[in-house]
Amino acid sequence: MVFRKKINRQVSILIVIFFIFAILPVFFGNTPFIMHLLVFSLIWACLGTIWDLVFGYAGILTLGQLGFFTIGAYASAMLTTNLMVSPWVGIIFAGVVAGIVGVLLGIPCLRLKGAYVALITFAFHLVLPTLIHRGDIIKTGGTKGIFEIVPLKIGGYVFNQLYKVPWFYVFLGLTILVFFIIYKIINSSFGSAFVAIRDSEDFAKSLGINIYKTKLMVFGLTAALAGVVGAFYAHYVGYIGSKILNFDSFLFIWVIMAIGGVSRFPGVLIGSFIITVINELLRGFETYRLLILGALVIISIIFMPNGVMGGLNAIIDRIALLIKKGQKL
Repeated sequence: MVFRKKINRQVSILIVIFFIFAILPVFFGNTPFIMHLLVFSLIWACLGTIWDLVFGYAGILTLGQLGFFTIGAYASAMLTTNLMVSPWVGIIFAGVVAGIVGVLLGIPCLRLKGAYVALITFAFHLVLPTLIHRGDIIKTGGTKGIFEIVPLKIGGYVFNQLYKVPWFYVFLGLTILVFFIIYKIINSSFGSAFVAIRDSEDFAKSLGINIYKTKLMVFGLTAALAGVVGAFYAHYVGYIGSKILNFDSFLFIWVIMAIGGVSRFPGVLIGSFIITVINELLRGFETYRLLILGALVIISIIFMPNGVMGGLNAIIDRIALLIKKGQKL
């Protein structure tokens, strides 16, 4: 009964949030800057909830999701720019390539535990810029990156940077799809297996769960999803370079997860919107921006250890309890 109520709450919150997002272009459709911020909040929400699945629910301390995102972006950009194939084919190709890289990386490192997994995946993250810079032979664009990436096209309509509302709805659709996949996983037997492994591997073994295969599955799946999101990002921006792998992007996603609530689905969606807006407001304080964001995370952890989503759940529970008491009276 409690499990069913939890599912219904997750669905209800998602419906409300996505409905609010869907009507925002009615008010801000003629303001490209705001629409651009909304698009990026959706991109970070997708990547954040993918990272939350592997870290928050499966308990795998991986630092490589931004790397898979970048691999997907480069895979689609290189395929569509050099071979002139459809961007939609490139996006599928990006998911496959990122998924394969995720599995290949997971095979050795998932036999390890804790900090060792973090070290290997972080090393993977650190080595990617060098591989990209020296990848002229496979047309990565080297230190310059790849320019004029082919935009998306649906029927006869070609998406462009001048009018961002169509792009917004593409990313809203992508976000709904990603969150639906994550929702189905965490509320399935696979999700229960992830949580069991995270909480106690010995207990998970006693239930007959193959820990290594389960970890490898979630590792490959999240890598593929991150690659697809990265491909959409590349076609939206029209350029991809190794700068996306810098420390700012890496930290930004962790701040989003901390504010939204780790393993508090769908808190990352709320956290992404909040942090994207705050980050933009702090542009004039560039020297202190990361310091302020860090302080915000500390304050959040102290007063809302389960993030915004944890606080929202507590408020909903409190209201439900008050209503229940009122009905008894």
